[in-house]
Amino acid sequence: NGMKSSAVVIEKEEGFTPAVKTKSDSWKGKTPQELNDIVKEFGIVGLGGATFPANVKYMVPKGEKAEYLIINAVECEPYLSADHRVMLEKAAEIIEGLRIIRKIVGPEKIAIGIEINKPDAIEIMRRQAEAENFELEVVPLKLKYPQGDEKQLIKAVTGREVPSGGLPLAVGCVVSNVGTVNAVYEAVVLGKPLYERTVSVTGLGVKNPGNFLVRVGTPISKLLEACGGTIDRPAKVVVGGPMMGFSIYDLDTPVTKGTSGILVLTDKEAGSGARTACLSCGKCVSVCPMGLNPTKMFKFVDHGDYDGAMATDLMDCKECGCCAFSCPANIPLVQGMRLGKKMARKKKVS
Repeated sequence: NGMKSSAVVIEKEEGFTPAVKTKSDSWKGKTPQELNDIVKEFGIVGLGGATFPANVKYMVPKGEKAEYLIINAVECEPYLSADHRVMLEKAAEIIEGLRIIRKIVGPEKIAIGIEINKPDAIEIMRRQAEAENFELEVVPLKLKYPQGDEKQLIKAVTGREVPSGGLPLAVGCVVSNVGTVNAVYEAVVLGKPLYERTVSVTGLGVKNPGNFLVRVGTPISKLLEACGGTIDRPAKVVVGGPMMGFSIYDLDTPVTKGTSGILVLTDKEAGSGARTACLSCGKCVSVCPMGLNPTKMFKFVDHGDYDGAMATDLMDCKECGCCAFSCPANIPLVQGMRLGKKMARKKKVS
């Protein structure tokens, strides 16, 4: 959204030697609080993109109960396949991670949502759970964006609807990304901090797309080199996916904990027409998964009326990009929502 933020550059003095211990099941003797403290100490965050601290999400307040622990294995956007790769290669580790999170959260049921176009992942997770006698409901889901959003996922898996402004716990659910589950396993069992993650590098503009295990801080230029470089000059390089990602101009931009993908787009993929006036066609309203009125909210933001935008449930917007994708007038609706939220928060603080 063009807003500046602070950054820290860490320079290592010597070679990189990860301090990972031998696999141990000593975690079984620890209390839920001790396990959650490890999750916090080792920097585990949501790897679906939001990077919300996992220990905070797992900390169920007294008097409340998490009936469901739902594992989000739905790729958050088109093009991306990092979660799919993690399931294919780390099924046993995921089950062990689920045992750890189950001890922390104490849910009655555990379910994992996987899209139906990944039958191999569905099968391998079912087989692994059965082999380890672990009670896990594997839920095949329709291929429908933005089903990776936790509120949409909860509705698809349980039929429950999180109220406006509410959290998943309001309907008895805790949601965790499948990559985060693997990171919890590595932190608790191997003593490994979250210093690397799986990243999808894809798009028609890259020569050899693939999934890579990448250290946090790696320049995107190095990732593109590992893929054999780009095809001609890409029209756009996006961090994330095509719907919610951010385009960058500096290929030395580093990979962060929230970098699920690097998308290299050609002119054909990135092409969009010039912005025109709103046609009042209603397409943005019809595709909004939250039932909002994007064009109305955008007009408030565009005129600096942030209170008006907030009154039309701006904070319920998930910034999924469905409205902007369907807009025939090419109005930057998502950018408007992001700006509106930022300015509304800034106004509230001041």
